[in-house]
Amino acid sequence: MTTYGIPLIVVATTRSATLTGVVFALEWLPRLVAFTVAGSLVDRHGVARIFRTACVGRALVVLLAALLLAAPDVGVPAAVTVMALAPVSGFLTECSYIAAETAGGEASRTAGDQAHRVQSVLLAIDQTTMLAGPLVSGLLLEYGGLALMLITLAALSLLAATLLPDNSAMPSGDSPGKSGVRAGWGTLRALPALAWLVGGLLVSNTAIALLQAAMPVIVVTELGRSSADAGFIWSAAAVASLLAIACARRAIDRWGLWPVGATAAAIAAGATLAVAQADTYRGYVLLIALLMAGEGGLTVVLRTLRSHLIPPEVFGSTLSLTILLLLVPFPLAGLLVAAIPPGQIGHAVTVTSLLQALGLFTAFARLRTLRTTPA
Repeated sequence: MTTYGIPLIVVATTRSATLTGVVFALEWLPRLVAFTVAGSLVDRHGVARIFRTACVGRALVVLLAALLLAAPDVGVPAAVTVMALAPVSGFLTECSYIAAETAGGEASRTAGDQAHRVQSVLLAIDQTTMLAGPLVSGLLLEYGGLALMLITLAALSLLAATLLPDNSAMPSGDSPGKSGVRAGWGTLRALPALAWLVGGLLVSNTAIALLQAAMPVIVVTELGRSSADAGFIWSAAAVASLLAIACARRAIDRWGLWPVGATAAAIAAGATLAVAQADTYRGYVLLIALLMAGEGGLTVVLRTLRSHLIPPEVFGSTLSLTILLLLVPFPLAGLLVAAIPPGQIGHAVTVTSLLQALGLFTAFARLRTLRTTPA
């Protein structure tokens, strides 16, 4: 809801492609900063403490924004409130995300050679929320207004903090040795298979980030559809991704990581090239669903490799670094959408889709010769 709802709020209230792109960048930049510290915090203080602190903090910030939106006589414009909310909520969201992913990595290590099954289940949970989040955001914004959407987000944050179990099996922190970005870089350099895969997905995410940043402008401004229609595109994509994740789990059992990853990469790159030529709402729905299906398979491969190869004592720090690298394109995409005329967005998508195809091909050509199983 945070990722897709806040840009929808801005485009619905201002009808401005520039402000939508700026908010998209404002939302992602603090998330990148969060990854430089979140992994180290989790390694030192444990999953439970960091997760609960981040969730409660996000709920309080969102409730404050809802109060400001409900009291216009205070003198704070709605656009200013939302644009200030984006960076703060983004930072706290990523801190809780790193904590949850660290717990998932521990579960995968416990599962041994069935790690890809654990990761596919965890990814299915994520994708289920991706199915609900954009659709709920669009509907709440369309029929309930800004304040109701933010109150719902705050309630979900508090619920997450409340439901987290006190489980002794979760990483509790106090990991010996180094932590932080430097430790993550050292670990990534020592794992060439993971480094090549992250590099390929970094290029791929550039194309996906541009589509996410531009979609509210394309759907609402150019196609004349509603905010709910814009949210539905990503919800439909989440359904396709869920199906792909279920198929990837069984396919990896039968054929292994490399063939499944290479097939998913081909699907994702082909769909992005086709999206650049789409000019109807139905075309965008179908092609982005196909794109995210390919991304679902790629993500299962990435998460399985991470859980296999990263040592437990620096898992949080290395995880933070890999996610940081994969998210760098998102604020840049927001700035690009803000800077270029809406009529030029299609050309930008074409260029990034070609780069995506080249990057994924190179990465999987190298992965075929590198070790992708635990030492």
